[in-house]
Amino acid sequence: KRKLKYYSVKESVFPFNKLDGTDSILGPEMKSTGEVMGIDKNFLTAFTKSQIASGTILPNKGRVFLSIDDSNKTRLINIAKKLTKLKFKLIATKGTAELLIKHRIKVLKINKVKEGSPHIVDALIKNKINLIINTTKSQSSVRDSYSIRRTALMNNIPYYTTIAGAKVAVDAIENLKKQRLTVKNLQAIH
Repeated sequence: KRKLKYYSVKESVFPFNKLDGTDSILGPEMKSTGEVMGIDKNFLTAFTKSQIASGTILPNKGRVFLSIDDSNKTRLINIAKKLTKLKFKLIATKGTAELLIKHRIKVLKINKVKEGSPHIVDALIKNKINLIINTTKSQSSVRDSYSIRRTALMNNIPYYTTIAGAKVAVDAIENLKKQRLTVKNLQAIH
């Protein structure tokens, strides 16, 4: 068994912001226009580098919007606790907020777009949100969250649509607070 010295994390790059009206939810027919890679001895640092290379800058403070489908809500609890520990303020839709409050996690409630203003898209437009974690299951929830995804894309707000992706992103934010990024050229690695 060969031990590797580095982690390499590949990230696809899609031109969603150049295609007016497109949705950033990925489907099986979608093709990326390019790929970038982050390399480091630490997985979370390699992940962070891949995000930066693709244009996603992970925040180190601010507000996080949370809206999670019912089947993933309990998996959010540890992520929300870590975000609070990292001094982020949490904002969530009603169902997600109620779960977090039940687990003694401080959170502010915000309306879904269909519930009327002030709602999440209003907050995104006013630059009041720094990170989005929004999972969807049903076709109607995918449709309902389109304006959130599109506004986040146009305002360059990091957006994670899976619990697994959100967990890695939050772990990477925590790692960034402990460890500085360094850069090496490929020749130094190989």
